[in-house]
Amino acid sequence: MSNQTVKRAFAQDIAMRFLGTFYTWGGDDPSGMDCSGFVNEVLQSVGVLPRKGDWTAQDLYDKFPKVDIARSGCLVFWFNNDKTKIIHVEYCITDDLSIGASGGGSNTLTKEDAIKQNAFIKVRPFNSRPNRATFFVDPFLTI
Repeated sequence: MSNQTVKRAFAQDIAMRFLGTFYTWGGDDPSGMDCSGFVNEVLQSVGVLPRKGDWTAQDLYDKFPKVDIARSGCLVFWFNNDKTKIIHVEYCITDDLSIGASGGGSNTLTKEDAIKQNAFIKVRPFNSRPNRATFFVDPFLTI
């Protein structure tokens, strides 16, 4: 089994352990995470990103090779309506499911906010957001 395959599997296991963690704007630890904080934690845990650093969704999109088809380990991104700015990132666990911190926003600062907004790390089909273009990168191709 290749190093890339092992890291993909390990990263998915780590990602799934955060299932149910509350969304917190700007968060990047188990007390609360936003979308890029969650992806940073998963990729840092397996050495794909350096231990120190904080990459935004845009930074992650710019950093890794683009791919046309999603598979486990890819990152999926959503752009705004005019496709000029990335607004969200999640981690693919299959070719049609992703896990990510969603449901919140800049006004989601506490656990109570997250509960009111149904904002937490969850699994869902990444094509379930109608009218939003999705794009993929594969951070494991750099290993």
